[in-house]
Amino acid sequence: MEQQEYATGAARTAGGTSDGRTGGAGRGTTAAVLVVRGSGPRGVPGTGADAPHDVPQDAVPVHDSGSPSTAGLSPDPGLLRLARWFAEAEPGTADDLCAASLGLYPARHFGAPAGPPAGPPAGPAGGPATAGPATGSAPADPSAAVPLTAVPLTAAPSTAEVSWWHGPTAHTPAPLRAREPRPAGGLRRARRDAAALPVVLSGAKPGTPGRHRKPERSRGAGTVPQDRSAATTAAERRIAARLLVAHPLVTASGPHADGFPLIRRHSDWLAERFDTLLGYRLVVGPWHARLHKAGLGPGATRRLEHPATGAPFTPGGYAQLALALALLVDAPEQLPLDGLLAAMDAVRPGPGPAARPADRAELAMALAVLVDWQVIGDLPAAALADPAAAGPTVLTVDRELARAVPVGPPALADDATDLIRRAAEAEPGTAVRRRLAETPAVLAADLPEEQRAWLREHGRTGPAALAEFLGLEAEQRAEGVALLDPAEELTDLALPGTDTAAQAALLLVERLVEEVRPLPGETAGTDVPVPDALIDGVLGDIADEYGLPAGWRRDYLADRTALRRDALDLLHRMGLITPAPRGTRPPGWLLRAPAARYAPAPDLLPAPGTGRHSRPDPAFTVPAPVTPRAGQPV
Repeated sequence: MEQQEYATGAARTAGGTSDGRTGGAGRGTTAAVLVVRGSGPRGVPGTGADAPHDVPQDAVPVHDSGSPSTAGLSPDPGLLRLARWFAEAEPGTADDLCAASLGLYPARHFGAPAGPPAGPPAGPAGGPATAGPATGSAPADPSAAVPLTAVPLTAAPSTAEVSWWHGPTAHTPAPLRAREPRPAGGLRRARRDAAALPVVLSGAKPGTPGRHRKPERSRGAGTVPQDRSAATTAAERRIAARLLVAHPLVTASGPHADGFPLIRRHSDWLAERFDTLLGYRLVVGPWHARLHKAGLGPGATRRLEHPATGAPFTPGGYAQLALALALLVDAPEQLPLDGLLAAMDAVRPGPGPAARPADRAELAMALAVLVDWQVIGDLPAAALADPAAAGPTVLTVDRELARAVPVGPPALADDATDLIRRAAEAEPGTAVRRRLAETPAVLAADLPEEQRAWLREHGRTGPAALAEFLGLEAEQRAEGVALLDPAEELTDLALPGTDTAAQAALLLVERLVEEVRPLPGETAGTDVPVPDALIDGVLGDIADEYGLPAGWRRDYLADRTALRRDALDLLHRMGLITPAPRGTRPPGWLLRAPAARYAPAPDLLPAPGTGRHSRPDPAFTVPAPVTPRAGQPV
């Protein structure tokens, strides 16, 4: 019966929610990418007439041998296929495959808004630039129902003509300001007293208004109670929406349990708005809420990390996670750990079950994530450190959460690349709004032509509706649009940050922009090449200048290669730099236009690097002094 209910739920996922509403998987998506278990006998999956044809040839089903450790475990064939794709993938492809098949990545946004521009941008003839009207004969859009005045746009209509390279900045001068660490419990706005309602905060401290909150009017004696109720409802809905975008899986007993009642209270409204704006499907049960996010396509820079150490997952770690999920979706509530490990060895794709040391570490990471998601109960420290060497341990399995984790097990996809592509497919408006909601900045040059055309036509109404829904601020520039979160809650990465890599990354990008950004009046593209020698020189200069006085980690100061790797990784994940295209010689990095928002105001003639690590720029030559000839004025 449970297996039949699981298969029915998977079938409903492709077309809508369990109560009959059209779900996000069907809106703007060309094909469902979900697998439905076969209707064969329990323990022999895929033996019915509708058996899937994608069972790995090298996957051995776990039969009921009578042993209490392996009895009754029936692996899901789609997740087994996914495990094989993970094991065969390159690291970057495995990250993209995880985003497409699990959709558990959090949103990522810039924090501090840029300051106001110093003056109106220059138009074609040197005068003020003008922008066309925000309304016109644009096609109907679901976001048009939201008035533009409902959200304070950081960028006025004319700032859409200003480039990030030369526009207002959100520069944080060095020495970097110390910032209070973000609470470990999640969104601050989701943890508050019920007596404090109504509250409409943007992550601000109690008693202070948020940066994008309009001043409240003083309540007079004649204020009707309905106004208070409407304000409370709007505040609760925004809190719930932000919580789901930051944490797509929320449980009633997890770290974000305080926000779960708000999600349940407004589940119908939230499901409709997520479906309309983003094409996401929201499922709310008695004990958990699951926002089914879509994939972000190749190069999304989203990866799973160990919940305690922050170590990134490897393709082998993803494969172990998929294998465990394949067995846990139909596992008994009480399952011996050694039984799960034996079953995973029996169905593991590829070579035999002999475990190398790296396999044990990958298995430990997979179990740690499953504990963090509450798919399995807490484990002893010894079991998390080395599951294969742990003593007798019994797992408490939550099958409902195990089935809620996958959003796109492969049924129609041919391979990992095809699944990544299918999971990101959507109509142009939905695809652009997804990027706005999940990524720091959307650059028109990165979009296909149809999405670029949609952004041109709905450059204000589309971002405004999403900003109103999630409590964000829009920053429009000539190269694209960014939705900012001044509360710095709706992001998994923070820049500026307090750790050594984040401080080094901020100083590095600031100086790189000063060195290579185009001068005013030059044709400025979205990306500018950065020589490796310049990166090494600038990083060496700032490490010497700030390392010891700022208390940077000694291991980073001793290993500049590691500091470079982690600083560039953070800038890449924030969308401020990107690797040069394959085949570029020599390979290097490209500095992106949004990076200039973290640099000081542009200087017309920036001086070349003068630190002892800086190398002379071969393209920069100092003109030789001119000796005047006789009779010429000096």
